[in-house]
Amino acid sequence: MKLWGPEAALPPVSIARLHHSAGHTRQPGSSRPAGGAYGLRIRGVDLLPSDLVEAPVHWPSIELRVRVSQAATPDPEYVDTATARLDVRAGGFVVMDRAAGRVTFTLRASATASALVHPHLAVVGAVWSHWLGRDAFHAGAFVAGDGVWGLLGDKGSGKSSALAALSRSGVPIVCDDVLVLEGATAFAGPRSIDLRAETAQVFGLGQHLGVVGNRERWRVPLGPIRPELPFRGWVALRWAEKPGIRSLRGADRLGELLDHRALRVPPRAPAAMLDLAARPFLELSRPRDWDSTNYVLGLLLDAVSG
Repeated sequence: MKLWGPEAALPPVSIARLHHSAGHTRQPGSSRPAGGAYGLRIRGVDLLPSDLVEAPVHWPSIELRVRVSQAATPDPEYVDTATARLDVRAGGFVVMDRAAGRVTFTLRASATASALVHPHLAVVGAVWSHWLGRDAFHAGAFVAGDGVWGLLGDKGSGKSSALAALSRSGVPIVCDDVLVLEGATAFAGPRSIDLRAETAQVFGLGQHLGVVGNRERWRVPLGPIRPELPFRGWVALRWAEKPGIRSLRGADRLGELLDHRALRVPPRAPAAMLDLAARPFLELSRPRDWDSTNYVLGLLLDAVSG
């Protein structure tokens, strides 16, 4: 069973130097606030400030490295208390060393820094969250009312399209694919949403990146957001013939959260899952046609903004 996703000695290869796709380089002697995502400060690669949030000094710092190799990697996935090795969907693997604060991706092809940050950084956020006693979920998130709402849904449930519609309406987006929580605090993710072709065309959003990770992506930049925000509750997405919104029952809430944990290892603090399941928990049903998008968004925002 795969430890990561909805779904070790390294070979002797050279470290790949990463450049941002926009050609950004840092000038000698220049300085800027440290960037981060998922509650981690990121170093080791050159990134545009707009890729990440401004990271508080108390966030743990990690160094990213990338190796390019075509060598076979049959080693099993694992996560222990000090190190982890997980497969990467695009081909390759990532090794994490907690004590050294080091993350080394071994990929079959070179990657831009932006591609490394999104989507590859999500697995790092999930593992480091586990080590730090935080919780990570396969979820998007947005800000409404007095806090952050996590958006849960299976593959193909339209999470990113819902987030794009919210963003287009002026709603702040916290993250696209992984939501990291520590108690009542939500940590912001990288500042972009990745869409599929149909959604990008319907909304008229996104820059075509080609294949990044394991699929074609159209990237939508997100505006700045506070790195830490109060967490409010959950919204589970469902396809249905008619739009509607209701509160989810208690037993179904915990099952929904367990199904969408980002890392498939036992939670370090099971009681925290019960606390998260006890928060406001809505189920949003909507048809698969685009004509109802504005009406469904209205239902959602009315329900979460009260």
